[in-house]
Amino acid sequence: MKLLLIILIFFSLLDAKDKTVEQLFNVQTTKVKLVSDAKSIKSFGFVTVDESRVYDVSPRFGGFVETLYADKTYKKVNKGERLVKVYSPEVLKAKDDYLNTIHYTKERPNKTMLSSSRTKLSLLNIPDAEIEQIKNSRKTTSFTTINSPANGYIFKKNLNNNSAFKAKSILFQVVNLDKVWVEIKVHQNQLSTLNKIKSFTLSTPSLKQTFKATRENLYPELDPKEESFTLRLSLDNKSNLLKPGMYTTVKMSASTKSYLTLPSTAVIRKNGKFYVFVVGEYEGEYEPLEIDVEVLNPDTYIVKSELNAGDEVVNNALFMMDSDAQVNGLY
Repeated sequence: MKLLLIILIFFSLLDAKDKTVEQLFNVQTTKVKLVSDAKSIKSFGFVTVDESRVYDVSPRFGGFVETLYADKTYKKVNKGERLVKVYSPEVLKAKDDYLNTIHYTKERPNKTMLSSSRTKLSLLNIPDAEIEQIKNSRKTTSFTTINSPANGYIFKKNLNNNSAFKAKSILFQVVNLDKVWVEIKVHQNQLSTLNKIKSFTLSTPSLKQTFKATRENLYPELDPKEESFTLRLSLDNKSNLLKPGMYTTVKMSASTKSYLTLPSTAVIRKNGKFYVFVVGEYEGEYEPLEIDVEVLNPDTYIVKSELNAGDEVVNNALFMMDSDAQVNGLY
């Protein structure tokens, strides 16, 4: 049974019939299209630190600050750059022992003894350059330097001028941002689609460019309040443009496939079913048709049954069609 839109009162008396119908109804149509596209999911997340690129500077000896070079939090440092010059009685004794061993073994060669005294300094994490300086100059210095273990930023600083510190204390935390993580929320009903995702594209309001990320890990814990899992992405950040805490929009896309599609404005949902209004044989004639669809993206449905490429359906004013169809008991 077909639904016939009839507000054709005295149309035979009108000279511009088609134009008047368009003005009265403004019914626009669209055709089912065969397109190549990728299913996508849109989500949101925040940039976080890559935990594998966090370095604690924790000396294996106690001592006192002589000169603090890394004197500001978030200062950018390079690998091997001086962070602090310190005095440590334990280190000074180990240096003196090494120098005395050098003098002793010069007259009484003993490679094992010399190697052992040098290893003691290495185990205290004394820089090789300082050890070599003792060997070459035959002198010791009262101070030693603690250098940065990596390129990055000082996220934590637990020293001030003239501070004292104990062995095992964390003096600095250096964070390398050449790679970062992005943690996003994925609703539990999206997990089956997530397995088909092949690419992740990120954008943030503060930057014009987009970024490509790779999947790292789906955390094995559900947030019961949001009914979602956390997915961790990893991406290169050589220019350090992305900073921890930045808000990002993430588009997750599957492999490109061919689909029959309709715009979401052409599909109406009613009682858990989906309908379109198919253009009939005669002008102004439309028929409700139940179809099977799934979401391709927020603006598009994939048509899985009943329609073929080129079929014409109503694209707007579906509320008018729906109301009239109900009045006539069509569905």
